[in-house]
This record gives sequence, structure tokens and C-alpha cells, in this order.
Amino acid sequence: MFEFCADPSVLTGGKWLSCYLTTGKHFLFYQSFLVVLLLLAITAPTALAFGFGGAVLARSRIRPVSWIGKVYISAVRGVPDIAFFLFFVIALDQGIEFLRHQVVCPDWTDPIRQGNDFIVCDAAKTPQNASPQIFHDIYGFALAILTYAIVFGAFAANVLFGAMRAVPKTQLETAWAYGMTGRQTFWRILVPQMWVYALPGLSNLWMVLIKATPLLFLLGIEDIVYWARELGGTKQAKFSDYPHGDWRIWYFLFLLVFYLAFTKFSEVFLDRVMKRLTHGQATLGGAS
Repeated sequence: MFEFCADPSVLTGGKWLSCYLTTGKHFLFYQSFLVVLLLLAITAPTALAFGFGGAVLARSRIRPVSWIGKVYISAVRGVPDIAFFLFFVIALDQGIEFLRHQVVCPDWTDPIRQGNDFIVCDAAKTPQNASPQIFHDIYGFALAILTYAIVFGAFAANVLFGAMRAVPKTQLETAWAYGMTGRQTFWRILVPQMWVYALPGLSNLWMVLIKATPLLFLLGIEDIVYWARELGGTKQAKFSDYPHGDWRIWYFLFLLVFYLAFTKFSEVFLDRVMKRLTHGQATLGGAS
């Protein structure tokens, strides 16, 4: 990046460090922080949407519909996250390619499942092998968002389902007495009130989601943990322009500070949201 970085072997002190921290791999390391923040920014509302839908289904008076919501909540919450991430992404990826294969290659005669191999025609591969790398990255990132949303959506659904049941039934009965329909009661009374009861659980879920971002490496995405391990490992002079010892402790210490600072900021922000939502409400927070 700097002109004096042309010959790293003659650099010492601050110049060596400034050149070392501005290499191409380090910029990928810095970029991975944006990837994590983007993942959180998209996944959080998506998971909340999944959770709201699951809670509404579980609350339905129609038994088959209610079973769908409750099975989604119980099944996903009962599977370890790491197992779900490993299984679901592979199954989803192969499912997409299988459906495309049926459409674009109807004349294919060979079996798709050949032992441990899953083989589809080249036109059905998603994305195409010849596609630019950016399309592969976007596809992998989209799968990651969907996986995170389904997993944490189940936990959010459980929180929201409990919050809906915590709203005093007398408020709903009062709305019905005033002539409100079931839909009006749901959107004007139940939903606004439930957030007061749901926010503590959702706040905790947000913290868990932050801590779960290192699972990105299971989905083939080079996240901050991957680069911290890659850059911090011992580098020998014959393999690197900037040889150094095992510096992983310093990289992971930096990640520790980042996660602690981010969670502290989240706590302060969520605490303010909670105070705003409970202001004037018949809760301990509202009374204080």
C-alpha cells in the first residue's frame, strides 16, 4: 500500500507493522467484519419474521395449522445448531440443483445419486461453474442467511408464542366487548402488547446470534475467525514476505474485544428500547 513496502525484508519497527497490516489478506480480514455485520443486519429481521410466522401458526385454533408451527419450533430447537448447519445447507443446495435438473435436463438418463456422489447435469449446477466468483459468494451468503433465519426463527417463535400468551386476556376480552373483530384485536391489542413481554427473550436471542456468527466457516464463508487463524499462524520467510511467530493469541484477543464491545453496545441499545416500550405500561419496567 505504501511506497516503502516494496521490499519488506529491509523494513523494521513501525514501517514493517504498517506494511504488514495493509496486505491484501489483511484487507480481506477487515472486510470479513463487514460480512459479519451484514449477516446480522439481514438475519435478525428475517429470523424475526420466521419467528412471528411460527408463533402465529402455533397459536392458531386450527389444529393442523397449530401443529405445523409447534413442530417447526420443537424440531429446529431440538437439533444442535452445528448439526443443522451441516445437514440443512447440503440438503438445500442439493434440493435446488435437483429441481433445476428436472427442468433443464429432462433427457438425463444416469442416476443422480451414485454412491456418495450427487451428480446433476452442468446446466443445473447452482451457481454455474463458469460464473464469476461474486455469484458463488452471494449464493453461499444467501444460504447462510436462510439457515441462520430458520434456526433462530424457531427460538424467536418460541419467545413470541410465550409473549402472546402473556398478554392479559382481559385486554382481549375488552376489545371484543367493544366490537373489535379477531383480526383487529390481534393487530391493535395483542401484537403491540406482546413486544413488552418478548423483548427480554429476543434480546438474549440477539446475543446468542452474535456469538453464533463464527459458525459461518461451516458454510464455506471466510469469516473473521477463519482469517484470525489464518493470519495469526506461524509464517516462515520462504512462504511469506512478512514472517512472524505464532500470533494467534493477539488476533483472537482482538476478536474478543470486538465481540465484547459489540455486545455491550447491543445491551445499551436494547435497554433503551425496553424502557421506551414499557413506559406507561402495567409492568415493573413501566412502573419504574
